[in-house]
Amino acid sequence: MPRKRHGRVRTKHTNGRAALLLSTMNPADYNVRPGEVRTIACPDCRTWRRIMGDTVLKVREHRIDTVGQGEEPTPCPGSDQLVVIDIDVRRWQARQDRLLRDAMPQENRRAAQQFYKPFPTPAAPVHRLASREPQTLVRLVRLLEQTRHAGLAHRVNCSLCRGGGRCETGRGLEIAFQEMRATCWIAREQQARARRLAIQQMREARAAQESTRRTQLLLAGQADQLRRAVPQGGRPTEGPEVPMVPLAPRQAAEQLEGDQLTCGHCGATASSLVDAVSAGWCRITRRPHCGRCAARFPAWTRTSF
Repeated sequence: MPRKRHGRVRTKHTNGRAALLLSTMNPADYNVRPGEVRTIACPDCRTWRRIMGDTVLKVREHRIDTVGQGEEPTPCPGSDQLVVIDIDVRRWQARQDRLLRDAMPQENRRAAQQFYKPFPTPAAPVHRLASREPQTLVRLVRLLEQTRHAGLAHRVNCSLCRGGGRCETGRGLEIAFQEMRATCWIAREQQARARRLAIQQMREARAAQESTRRTQLLLAGQADQLRRAVPQGGRPTEGPEVPMVPLAPRQAAEQLEGDQLTCGHCGATASSLVDAVSAGWCRITRRPHCGRCAARFPAWTRTSF
C-alpha cells in the first residue's frame, strides 16, 4: 500500500523567480477552494500541479515529460515557484460556481431550493356570503359614530362652540360628520337596491322553473292520453289481452299464456299481470313470486316483470 505523502514543504529552495500572484493569472488556472487540495496550472509546462505548504506556498517540483520525443525528462523551470494568494477566495469561488452553472446544460440545471405553488384560497361557505355584504355598511356606521363622538367631545371642551359659535376645528368636524352620514345613507340605498334586485332575480328564476315544469307535465299528460287512446273498430274475441305496461322482449316471451299468475313459493295467485306488478310481484330465478315471498330473498336476485 503506497504511503500517503503530506503536503508540506521539505526544502527552502526556490526557482529564483518573483512570487507568482494569483491576481495576475486566469481565475480558471488555479483551484484554492476551502477543503480541497490546492492546485495550479504551471505557467511553463501548462500542467496541473499541487501547491505545497501552509504559510509558504510553492509549486511542487515536477519534470517535463519528453519521453515521447526520444529525450529524457527534464526538470520544469516552474518547479518550486513561490505562490501568493492575494485574492478574495469567497468571491472567486462564487464567480467560478456561477460560470459552472452557466456552462451546464439547461436540462441538468436544478434550483437548490424547491418552490411550490401555493394552494388556492378556499371559497367562503354559502352561509357566510350574506354576512360579507353588509361589512362595508357596518364599518361606515362605526366611523359615523366615531365622528359624532369626536364632534360632541370638541363642543364640550371648546368655549366658542359651547357658546353657539363655530371654530375651524368644530366646523371641520361637523362637515366630516355630515359627509359620513350622507355616505352611510348612500351605502344603505345601494344595499337595499342590490337586495331587491337579488329577490327579483330569484323570483324570475323560480317562475321560469315553474313554467318549465308545467310545460313538461302538460306534454307528459298529452302523451299519456295518446297512449291510452284505443283505435276505433272491432277486436278479436279470442286470445289474451295486450298488457298496458311495457315489457322487455325476453320478459314478454317468458310470460305465461294464461292471465293468472302463481307464486312459486307460497302458491298465491294474481288475476293478471297488471295486478301482480301493482302488488309488488317480481321474478326470482325466472319464476314469479309474490311481494311477501320476494322480500325474503336478496335484492340483487329480484327482477321486475
